[in-house]
Amino acid sequence: MIFKHFNIDKYVFIPTILIFAVVSAILIMGGSSLQGFLTVALAWITKQMGWAYMMIYIVNFIFFMWLLFSKYGAIRLGDPHSTPQYSNLQWGSMVFATAIDASILMLSIVDPIRYVSSPPFGIKPFSQNAYNYAHMLGQFDWGPMAWMMYAPAAIAIGYILFVKKGHVQRLSKSITFIQGDEKWKYALRQLVDFLIVFGIMGGVGSSVGMEIPIISNVLSSLTGLPDNMTLKIGLFGLLFVIFAWTVWHGLNGGIDKLSDMHIWTAVIFLAFVLLVGPTIYILSSETNSLGLLTSNFVSLSTNTVPNGTPDIANSEVIFYWGWWLAYMPAMGLFIARISKGRTIRQILLGMLGYGSAGCLSFYAILGGYSLWLQKTGVINLVHILNTKGQEAVITAVLSSLPFRSIVFIVYCISCFIFLATTISSSAYIVSSFTSLKLKDNQEPSQFNRMTWVIIFVLFSFGIVVVGGFNTVETFCAISGFPLMFVCIMILVSIYHMVKNDEGIVLKAKGMDDMRIEKKKEKMQRIRAKRMAARLNRNTDDDD
Repeated sequence: MIFKHFNIDKYVFIPTILIFAVVSAILIMGGSSLQGFLTVALAWITKQMGWAYMMIYIVNFIFFMWLLFSKYGAIRLGDPHSTPQYSNLQWGSMVFATAIDASILMLSIVDPIRYVSSPPFGIKPFSQNAYNYAHMLGQFDWGPMAWMMYAPAAIAIGYILFVKKGHVQRLSKSITFIQGDEKWKYALRQLVDFLIVFGIMGGVGSSVGMEIPIISNVLSSLTGLPDNMTLKIGLFGLLFVIFAWTVWHGLNGGIDKLSDMHIWTAVIFLAFVLLVGPTIYILSSETNSLGLLTSNFVSLSTNTVPNGTPDIANSEVIFYWGWWLAYMPAMGLFIARISKGRTIRQILLGMLGYGSAGCLSFYAILGGYSLWLQKTGVINLVHILNTKGQEAVITAVLSSLPFRSIVFIVYCISCFIFLATTISSSAYIVSSFTSLKLKDNQEPSQFNRMTWVIIFVLFSFGIVVVGGFNTVETFCAISGFPLMFVCIMILVSIYHMVKNDEGIVLKAKGMDDMRIEKKKEKMQRIRAKRMAARLNRNTDDDD
């Protein structure tokens, strides 16, 4: 009765809540003693299952490149003559904003330092080639392969919403071949929804677990407060208040207000670093990195290291591939919602253009600046990373910029805005997936939304208690793993939807209803002739 009152689907809600409650308790009680176990788990996943992560991204990328350049790319998500709801610039800005959370503000500074000391493909550490690859590798992790992982959910949901005129509350609704009243189909839909919630929880929880220690370290350097667990608990308390307020108020009056501030802080910060930093070095490095990314795209996409020990670059790719998979349902749903009136081709090109370019700009500017500090000897960031961790690296890089106090304040505010936006939006989406059928414009119950905020905070706090970047990497890889199977199901569903809707494809080419009927009749006659020819050949063979 309680679950019905709050409109909650207990078959998805209860198992997920229990799993993350138990895992949170284990992390909090186990603390740093679990680091060794999680490091071993990550090494096993990278070595034994790395091929699976690589293959799903390769299959996904090839599928959407085929869809992009095929006749089905002309299918419009909406009526044949409808126009996009947003201009190209508005749409691109919103897509770009989905890729920005506090993680990219942090990892774009630290990742190149990891790579320059442990480069892939047998490159000598700290060599000229190592610096070149260090600047490029992060851009691969946030580039076209990664962005196409949002496409399955975006295209499938958009197709159901705006072409089929259906109602999509859960991603399982967009998988056509599991729709129906049969018990096995219902059970499979529930399993898909559970895996999606599990993935989102793991991915977003890991994000917060990584970002809080960094914000704590930066805030400690700014204020002089000791960087200890007390400060981190205080930050969790502040974030919980922000999360609770935005989620309680829902889409209107909460999440939308944070989203309005989302993009400007990042653009201003990047422009500042580019102007006051080594501008020519950053621009030259990026030009070189784009060439390296193009020439090494295939080898990076298939780098499973079957012989020898996986390097840091390989482990990072598995971590990122799990992370992008975990975010696929939430970000895909967002992109679908804002894409009415656009063709499939426009959406895919927009994601590759605006999305990838937005992410690459962070690694180009912030990564280029941190590598310049290391190369010129201004700061030995590699030593800081190895002895004090990535939190200290970010603080050291920010401290090297002019107007240090202002930079720290802007950086902390940016991270808080991004964290609050990501967590609030994710809690809202997860609560939608765990609700019973919602009417148009009906939001999940406040009880449902607030429960997920609490679980997010507890799970993230558990990751902080354990500590270590390997902890974050392990949970991201694990949370993304089950979504590989969901991704394959969605690709199959998209293929059948576009192949079976010949009329929609013809309308996309500008044909009216009469011409479409004639075209269909012509195609049917051609098929009939081919079938008759096959029968005649079989008859001749029998004779």
